[in-house]
Amino acid sequence: MNGRMQHRMLDWPFRPSAPESKEIEMDWNIVEGNWKQFKGKVKTQWGKLTDDHLDVIAGKRDQLAGKIQESYGITKDEVEKQIKDFEERNKDTHS
Repeated sequence: MNGRMQHRMLDWPFRPSAPESKEIEMDWNIVEGNWKQFKGKVKTQWGKLTDDHLDVIAGKRDQLAGKIQESYGITKDEVEKQIKDFEERNKDTHS
């Protein structure tokens, strides 16, 4: 085997698998579809978000992350941590 092929074989296990990202997307599709039910939970978690913010977010994870970051002045990494914690606490609600 040449070095190029060996390198390719060594790095493939470390790439994120497609089903994992698809699973997250699928969950947020459910959140989007049931957004009225989730708005209260989101508002409880992130009280600085207004009803107008929640209408713009409309269940879209990336919109939620952006509005949290903007409203609370926190880093993208911190927003991701908070959203993951929120997802974990509410996983039974949307699975």
